[in-house]
Amino acid sequence: MTSPERPVEPTEHKRAAEDVLRKLGYARVQPDQGDAGLSPTFWVQEAGVPRRTWPVFVASGSSEWLGRWNTRPRSARMREDRAILVVHSDRAADEAWDRIARGKYSPIDSELAILVVPVPVAGDVAPHWHPRVVDRREVLRIATGVVVGMFKRAQDSEGAAQIDFEEMLTHLRTRFGIDVHRSLDVRTDEEALFLIYQMAMKDSYAPGDPGANLHLLVLKPTGPAARLPWFAA
Repeated sequence: MTSPERPVEPTEHKRAAEDVLRKLGYARVQPDQGDAGLSPTFWVQEAGVPRRTWPVFVASGSSEWLGRWNTRPRSARMREDRAILVVHSDRAADEAWDRIARGKYSPIDSELAILVVPVPVAGDVAPHWHPRVVDRREVLRIATGVVVGMFKRAQDSEGAAQIDFEEMLTHLRTRFGIDVHRSLDVRTDEEALFLIYQMAMKDSYAPGDPGANLHLLVLKPTGPAARLPWFAA
């Protein structure tokens, strides 16, 4: 039986969140007026990027903000789809990701980061960003999109360019906030790449027909190797 988590005092948690974010390079700034009515706890500015500000929501055991985030109006201004949610435990972070995944918008459509700040901070668990666990099929879909972009970049570059699939895993973790190992139930990057390769090979609208694979890259209009499965590179 899991022991209940102790209540977190909001003021204490807010101070701890400010301190951790400052150490991570986020300086507190004046509130931005365009917060879509979400009422963040405070605002921070990303180091080295003067116009890149983030609203910070310190949950402290409350899930009220998640409901407002899941039903927020979409905006052309990217800053309104960017936020940092501070929670006090990994369990709370998992619950938050689960609620967000069942919300109005896909988590990949926004820049949402969840920061675990235990209270007191001097405990056994250090503050850390908490990646999300997603379905294997979502890992495959996003990985395919990332690899297509990498191939396009290689085609546009002068001279030969290598495709580094480790870079693809890095993008899954940093840009899309995915816990690759937990999502795929593997222990190493080598196992993750092998499993993605196996899933991509089998993902077809006509099993047994290589030309029906859903992960073909169109490298040129016609001719030999005009279409190539990205996982065969």
